[in-house]
Amino acid sequence: MWRSRDQNQRTINCIACGASVARADAREYDKEGDRWERHGKEFEYLCKDCYRGLCHQPRPGLETLLADVERTGQSRAEFLAAYVDAVESGGDHPETESGRD
Repeated sequence: MWRSRDQNQRTINCIACGASVARADAREYDKEGDRWERHGKEFEYLCKDCYRGLCHQPRPGLETLLADVERTGQSRAEFLAAYVDAVESGGDHPETESGRD
């Protein structure tokens, strides 16, 4: 498959650390978990250092849980507290149970 020259020359922002890097120095992140199914998707990007630090094991329901606890204007501490509460309650987010998505 041929890549567009334009794709490698643009700059992206890493969703983990916020660094601006050339597209060629980044890796795609697909929150749906299937980066090979490309039709109709927009990808987010990670710099290579952040990508190397990722756990590449499946985590069913994690994206849904994160979206559920995120609120506009929320501080990092508030977000983390809401995440911990949701994980500890378990019953409020059945999609986080093993084998579900």
